[in-house]
Amino acid sequence: MRNIINFNAKWAFSKLATEIPTAIDKKWDFVNLPHSWNAIDGQDGDNDYFRGTAYYAKSFMKNDLPESERYYIEIKGANSSADLYLNGEKLAHHDGGYSTWRVDLTDKLSLSNMLVIAVDNAANETVYPQMADFTFYGGIYRDVNIICVNDSHFDLDYYGGPGIKVTPEIEGDNAKVEVEVYLTNSKIGQSVRYSIIDKEGGVVASVEADDTKVYLDIDNVHLWNGKKDPYLYTAKAELIEDNKVIDEISARFGCRTFEIDPERGFILNGEEYPLRGVS
Repeated sequence: MRNIINFNAKWAFSKLATEIPTAIDKKWDFVNLPHSWNAIDGQDGDNDYFRGTAYYAKSFMKNDLPESERYYIEIKGANSSADLYLNGEKLAHHDGGYSTWRVDLTDKLSLSNMLVIAVDNAANETVYPQMADFTFYGGIYRDVNIICVNDSHFDLDYYGGPGIKVTPEIEGDNAKVEVEVYLTNSKIGQSVRYSIIDKEGGVVASVEADDTKVYLDIDNVHLWNGKKDPYLYTAKAELIEDNKVIDEISARFGCRTFEIDPERGFILNGEEYPLRGVS
């Protein structure tokens, strides 16, 4: 089964280093994630805050991780460009501070490991926006996880996506929900069990199939209705091999209709719904 290990604690940090470290420098600061090096100098509205490259380093033993066939690191947000190194070898580069990205570490892990993430929030020609009226906070400002999975698993490689896509369509008082999953290293004989679960935890629809796309019906669907009634269902997919669940993912979703009319404005579930906002 999938095992997600939070990796936020005790990273060595420096914005003074000039190269990838080969060992943890005890003179560096130690921080827990999420973290930004502009937490203070980026608050005053001036354009004098630090913009450049800073380094996060963390050592760990492979034996301290759960036994698994594959190991991914998941960085949910590092602003705005980053390079990831494991034991001195560069494994990945990512541009974009507001998107999740993952790296398969499996084949590069040793018994003892040092992970380094070099994060750069300097202006560049790749990451937008390049000018704005807010601070471009630098740092790893969202969670970092180690994801341990079976060799066959719901996809973790495609642009940080969740491996599942849910598309509901309202049909009268009911909803038809398309659930599509993406698999890595799937094998003959495996199947996927799809379930839709209501807010109270009850299973309202379920099917097991060999297909990566199915349609499930929700009778007397409870519509999502903005702040008044933000009702969400959960779509769950379980990868099954030899009657055993070897991976599982889920996604919450709401069922609703919407349209924009030039005379009536925004319409949610057939009723006018005023939208007011700024920025």
